[in-house]
Amino acid sequence: MSEKNEPLDCIEVSTGDDPAGAVIWMHGLGADGHDFEPIVPLLELDRPLRFVFPNAPVRPVTINGGMEMRAWYDIDPRSPLSGDAEIRESAAAIAGLIARETDRGMPARRITLAGFSQGGVIALHLGLRHPDRLAGIMALSTYLHDHEHLTDEVSFASIDVPIFMAHGLADPMIPITRAVTSREVLLRLEYRVEWHEYAMGHQVCPEEIRDIAAWLNRIYA
Repeated sequence: MSEKNEPLDCIEVSTGDDPAGAVIWMHGLGADGHDFEPIVPLLELDRPLRFVFPNAPVRPVTINGGMEMRAWYDIDPRSPLSGDAEIRESAAAIAGLIARETDRGMPARRITLAGFSQGGVIALHLGLRHPDRLAGIMALSTYLHDHEHLTDEVSFASIDVPIFMAHGLADPMIPITRAVTSREVLLRLEYRVEWHEYAMGHQVCPEEIRDIAAWLNRIYA
């Protein structure tokens, strides 16, 4: 397992010179930073963007029999909130990537946090708490961790941040009801949620890729 303070190793892809924004995109359990890299050429973007795909640390995962794999946090089905400390640790590491982008001259308001499954949990956790207003939060096939205590820590800077949520109707890993509950929590707090659902499982489909591109084009218009 990586040391807590070790910087995350990342893959970077830019779609053109002088990017209008940066998208920090986190993979799901057991995948790596290359997982969503092939999607970038499929996005019909109006402006060039820089995509940053970090690799999660390798750690034992309880739900998979303690097998070590890339994971943003442990998942223990007997204790749904057991990963809290590791979620915070991973969110802090991603906050370091936001700081690196701002040091490179990319304002926080031009940075989007994106994530699939576990990665989406980190995107929502950090995006709703970050002290600076971000460009957007993209939460794919995922959920809000410990939504009952969200209001204890939420950042007022994020209250108008655009949130893209998408889920598969037949997702066997994270039931869509869990995502719907998360969406309703955000809507009650008056967040700007754009919701999409698709006839798919725990994956990404071509229609979703088109919707992601359209959303990115709106927030970076």
